[in-house]
Amino acid sequence: MKNRNVAFILILLLSGILSSGIVQAKENVKIAVIGSIPPHFPGTNNPQEIVDKVIQFWEKEFQKVLIQKPDLIVLPEACDRPRGLSPVEQLEYFRQRKNQVLDFFASVAQSNQCYIAFNSKHEVGDKEFLNSSFMLNRQGETIGVYHKNYPTIGEMELGIKAGDEVPVFECDFGTVACAVCFDLNFDELRQKFVAAKPDLILFSSMYHGGLVQSYWAYSCQSYFVGAMGFVQLPSEIRNPLGQVVASSTNYFNYTVGTVNLDYELVHLDYNWEKLVDLKKKYGDAVIINDPGQVGAVLITSEHDKVNVQQMLAEFEIETLDEYFDRSRNFREEPGNKH
Repeated sequence: MKNRNVAFILILLLSGILSSGIVQAKENVKIAVIGSIPPHFPGTNNPQEIVDKVIQFWEKEFQKVLIQKPDLIVLPEACDRPRGLSPVEQLEYFRQRKNQVLDFFASVAQSNQCYIAFNSKHEVGDKEFLNSSFMLNRQGETIGVYHKNYPTIGEMELGIKAGDEVPVFECDFGTVACAVCFDLNFDELRQKFVAAKPDLILFSSMYHGGLVQSYWAYSCQSYFVGAMGFVQLPSEIRNPLGQVVASSTNYFNYTVGTVNLDYELVHLDYNWEKLVDLKKKYGDAVIINDPGQVGAVLITSEHDKVNVQQMLAEFEIETLDEYFDRSRNFREEPGNKH
């Protein structure tokens, strides 16, 4: 009966503050996602003219989101390659393009004081290419590059080489890691992200992934930002519970959302009473988001001076990882195995 009463009280306390929407935090990151790539430019055969049109395309696309002054802009896979080019035309285009689009993106990042994450196919040797996501800081400097770990067979047949590392980039708002398209299918790669635990995973892609995006977000305990190369596929921001908190639509190929990275996942086991006490003390300064069915909640601090780790320590609340580790260890104790 006591547990039922506690559960009921917790439900009442959470009423009105459970949200699948963006958390408006005091310490937050405004993220813009644009879900489109340059179209085919019929009648344009000169590689430099194509480069110029790609830059013009992105000048217009950026204006859609820059008015909201984002901290971070995320672009799709192959965002600087127009559609409709044959393999030969692509090679001519890449060799003419070189760093021109990168330099343009860098100028946008610098002049607007925002980070930009974008994906590009680029030549690193004689007919040897990488499919890479570049991270530019607010000064327009490249602070990191992720090379797609799992190109498709078709890509590799065309000379794209596979990367083998999962770098984590330090930004002024938190940590970021990148994944690209086909990467999402490989559990051994996901496990590297689980170990790295970035605050944000930036997913530039031509393929959506559906429920797999949500699973990556939850298992990695990261916000997950998916930028799709087709307007028919929603470009979305997911929270660490896998819930969509911002999305493009059939009318708008972009979305802008603000997320609070001062968060932690916690299991309900052994924490019911503690969560009640936490909410009683901090009120609106703490958000407890229960998605239902999974037994875990997302706790986010909205407090000016007390971060989420301090809140958990104050009430001796285990994190999700701590609880699962304790369960693993308890299982190994004498007498607990058949």
